[in-house]
Amino acid sequence: MKKTDVVRAILADRQHLLPCNTEAEAYASSNIALCKYWGKRNTELNLPMTSSFSISLGNFGSNIRLSVNENVADTACINDQLLDWQSSFGKRLREFLNLFRITPTLGFHADIHTNIPIGAGLASSACGFASLVQALDRLFGWELSLLELSILARLGSGSASRSLWQGFVEWHAGTQADGMDSYAEVCTDVWPDLCIGLLILSDTEKKISSRVAMQRTVATSPFYTAWPETVRHDLSAIKQAVREKDFLLLGKTAESNALSMHATMLSSWPPVLYALPGTVTAMQKIWELRQAGLMVFFTQDAGPNLKLLFLAKDKAHMKTHFPNMPIIQPFINE
Repeated sequence: MKKTDVVRAILADRQHLLPCNTEAEAYASSNIALCKYWGKRNTELNLPMTSSFSISLGNFGSNIRLSVNENVADTACINDQLLDWQSSFGKRLREFLNLFRITPTLGFHADIHTNIPIGAGLASSACGFASLVQALDRLFGWELSLLELSILARLGSGSASRSLWQGFVEWHAGTQADGMDSYAEVCTDVWPDLCIGLLILSDTEKKISSRVAMQRTVATSPFYTAWPETVRHDLSAIKQAVREKDFLLLGKTAESNALSMHATMLSSWPPVLYALPGTVTAMQKIWELRQAGLMVFFTQDAGPNLKLLFLAKDKAHMKTHFPNMPIIQPFINE
């Protein structure tokens, strides 16, 4: 099954509709996985080996204004800079737009504004494709459900399936070959005191993409066979922690899950290492702070940057130790 088959199944008789609006706009928050997604059972459809669980990042994300360029080639700008279609993101964006190009002469213009560094392990693709599918839905007037939009967003970036909601979100791995049972849905639990700190150590694009690193890990890591069981245990523990507001359980499970994921990368061949010297220094500082009694944990995605987990009562202490770090309270509108 191809991506075009999934699009055809979801859009059905709406697939041949022309855009009913000349322009549409949408926003999506980035998200960080507390229980990671790492490895695919189907690379074409971005079907994951395991389920995952994330938290949204509020005002950190991507806004897109999508319009029709009739009889004109696609154009795009990111933060007012023309997009290079030969770049990694440019190729992925065009491939995704091609799925919805109902006539050869239908061109699109995408005006994207994001405050997330692209390709630095901060889920820029997640919010990018999540905002794009919502804009497409409004441009064409499909009126799809969030479940259907989650499946379409997944075709652009797996993690994008989780960026259609605010708060805690679970992405179900599913078992079907067509991926129709692999979608995300929001968790109703809220945690107003939960804080996320974005410790940005590098905003440059990583040398090894997440897609390449995932495939290499699955194919060569001797530890990867243990990963699904790790996720099964950690996902259950994190969901329990969220239900019971058990911050210690949440923090230690999320940190352990991230370290386990990176251990599979290190054991692949050639090894994949996203951490920079500053990443390791920051990890050691967090461990020292925790030893001294400050309850702070970290998680790390496919990049050198860390996301710190702590409670609102410790915000002042965290600002002292990390003065330039943006702090997000996902359940507080700021």
